[in-house]
Amino acid sequence: MTYTPSEQKTALLVVSLSSFILPLMASSVNVALPSIAISMNADAILLSWVNTAYLLSSAVFLLPIGKLADIFGRKRIYILGMMLVTLASILAALADTIIALISCRIIEGLGAAMLFSTGIAILSSVFPAEKRGGAIGLSISAVYLGLTCGPLFGGWLTQQFSWRAVFIAYIPVALFIIVISMLKLTGEWHGQRDQKFDFFGSFIYALAITSLMFGLSLLPSKNSIYALLVCTFCFTAFIRYERQFSNPIFEIKIFHQNKILTYSSLAALILYSATFSLTFLMSLYLQNIRGFSPQTAGLIILCQPLVMAILSPYTGKLSDRYESRYLTATGMCLVCLGLGLLSLMQQDTSINYILINLVLIGAGFALFSPPNVNAIMGSVTKMYLGIAAGTVSTTRVLGQMFSMAIITLAFAMMMGPVPLSPEHYPALLQSIRLSLFTAACLSFAGIYLSFARGNIR
Repeated sequence: MTYTPSEQKTALLVVSLSSFILPLMASSVNVALPSIAISMNADAILLSWVNTAYLLSSAVFLLPIGKLADIFGRKRIYILGMMLVTLASILAALADTIIALISCRIIEGLGAAMLFSTGIAILSSVFPAEKRGGAIGLSISAVYLGLTCGPLFGGWLTQQFSWRAVFIAYIPVALFIIVISMLKLTGEWHGQRDQKFDFFGSFIYALAITSLMFGLSLLPSKNSIYALLVCTFCFTAFIRYERQFSNPIFEIKIFHQNKILTYSSLAALILYSATFSLTFLMSLYLQNIRGFSPQTAGLIILCQPLVMAILSPYTGKLSDRYESRYLTATGMCLVCLGLGLLSLMQQDTSINYILINLVLIGAGFALFSPPNVNAIMGSVTKMYLGIAAGTVSTTRVLGQMFSMAIITLAFAMMMGPVPLSPEHYPALLQSIRLSLFTAACLSFAGIYLSFARGNIR
């Protein structure tokens, strides 16, 4: 079916808006966490679960929701997801205890999973192959723009009003997306309507992801080993079960038969594992070791997502014209180079040196991500677009989890459980450098995967 330019613009508008406000809200909440802790008298562990609950919920539901979208319709799931995010945001703004707020974040994570697992699939259904990369590039650019604006906007809202404003501010935009989607987003997109939903497989998958999250968060304690053993058992059982089930939530046979999908997904997992913790590491380096104010540190770090937001629409269009593996491999090379050079930082490293490498990483990320997503979505038939979109989002969330696990191990090895006081700054710098070097090594492996997957055309 061919869609008119007006229908394509509507789909691009609603998907890009949701791609913008979700990371905007997530990064705004990070800034509001200290105010939330004071308001609710929350300890550090409970406070960390404000973000962890959202991330875990998204990871658990991404693949099952992608399958549900293929069965019941991607537009229907997309609108329901935006409704859930809106409802959860209202409840979060009204929450009076930290447990209530965490519960609301779980609901938000479910709604976000509905949006992430359907948005790219909708664009891939509406836009023809020769225009798909440009549309995906714009939606990914919206994600980076949200990440760029979130800390500044969230800080302003928290300072001028309260942390509750962080959840309320985006509701008008969410309502606008719901109305436009219901009135202007014509048609519905399915994969295989006659399939049965795999409840048992979804349950095993949820156990596997949950135990993985707990295992990584508890590193390097002994309890983390037990949790990771449970994770290994559950993932093994999940894969065996999915191979036997007639309508699995995770089509393993697609990955066996589709080298482009498999290698591109693994490359994306590596990229997010290598880069997600970069903002955290640079914030520690700039504020603790170099003594910059939070605002100055934020402005320096800002250059990376800003470059990603500016370049992503263009790199998406490039992937419509040129073979994407050359673009993604080049992008991964730039990320690897930037991380490797940053791992050489000293206490008196030039700010220009840091800025150049952050720009290099941002450019590499932009050169990798839209073409890689375009390759993934173009490597499957329309009946599997929901699963492919769910895979894209799942690799991102798992990569973020692995990224934080890397720095947890590095800090445990180099520092141990000591406060971030000046006498421990040399060990802090070594921990940061080790984390960045490990990330650079991961990126090097991603270069091979990006190039070796073969041509999509």
